[in-house]
Order: sequence, then structure tokens, then C-alpha cells
Amino acid sequence: MNPMEIASMSLMVIGAAFCLFAAIGIVRMPDVFTRMQAATKAGTLGVGCLFLAVAFHFAEPDTAVKSVLVVLFLFLTAPVASHLIGRSAYAVRSPIWKGTVVDELEGKYDQETHRLKDDVEDPGEGGPGLPRSDATRPDRPGKG
Repeated sequence: MNPMEIASMSLMVIGAAFCLFAAIGIVRMPDVFTRMQAATKAGTLGVGCLFLAVAFHFAEPDTAVKSVLVVLFLFLTAPVASHLIGRSAYAVRSPIWKGTVVDELEGKYDQETHRLKDDVEDPGEGGPGLPRSDATRPDRPGKG
């Protein structure tokens, strides 16, 4: 066997194992938030390994480029989709597992507007990562 076949078979086995772990995680995890994590992390790694195995197996430049592009697209879109699923689940008050230690959004999420409440009353322009005041935010009417 040549090294390309060994790499391809190894990636297929690793990818299949991660996909199996993702499936088991979806079935065994207690709430939507932990299921989402299992599906996103293990599923993304599993499918990524499988597409890289395809690239190694066929060893053609066009197939390799397409496989790598699929993996990159998957790695860019899976976290966004996972975030939106989690946010939607929180918005509809999906039950959280009773063993959850802390809910960091408790008291900070406005159910009417579906936005996070500002922690600071009037931070002004703030700095990097700080919310702008209501007067400077284009999505809110100004104060005063």
C-alpha cells in the first residue's frame, strides 16, 4: 500500500468514528444545547475527515480543491448554524438540563425584542467590545 491509500483509509476511519460519536451524542445528550454541541463539533470533524479522505483517495487536483473548499465552507458555516439554533432554542425557552450549573443569559435576554439587554446604563462610545449608547446605535431611537 502506498502512503496516499494509508492516509485515505485512516481519514475515512477517523471521519466515520467522529460521525458515529456525533450520532451517539445527539441520541444521548439531555437537552438541545448539549445535542447541538455534539452534532456540530463531532459532526463537522467527521465530515471534514471524510472529505479529506476523498481528496487523498482520488489524488486529482480538481477533486482535492473541491474537497478542501467543502471542508472550509463546512467549518465556516457550522458554527454560525449552531449559534442560531442555540439562540432560537433559548428564545423559545427550550428546557435546560437540570444539571446545568450556570445560565449566563439569565436576566440578560429580552423576550419581547429578542435582544440582549445592555449591562451598562449609558456606556457612551465605550471601547472595543463594549456596546454603544442608545443615541449612537442605528437600530434604536436616541435618548432625550
